[in-house]
Amino acid sequence: MARGVWQMLGNDNAKDNQETKGMLKITLKRSTIGRPKDQKATVRALGLRKLNQSRCLPDNPAVRGMIGKVAHLVDAEEVTE
Repeated sequence: MARGVWQMLGNDNAKDNQETKGMLKITLKRSTIGRPKDQKATVRALGLRKLNQSRCLPDNPAVRGMIGKVAHLVDAEEVTE
């Protein structure tokens, strides 16, 4: 699933990611119960507490890195505003 997330987000070139000014909608799809502490902390840092909760966050390398770390727990999609 992690591979699909990155393909969906279009992670073709790191330089392009830094120039992108869009937003990402991140949704918690799997529980953090039984997961390592660092993954739980990453989900909390994304602002997610409950299953199916969504947040819109800026599209930047820091957020993309957090999504990559917990890609098996979240769904991410680009949002155009």
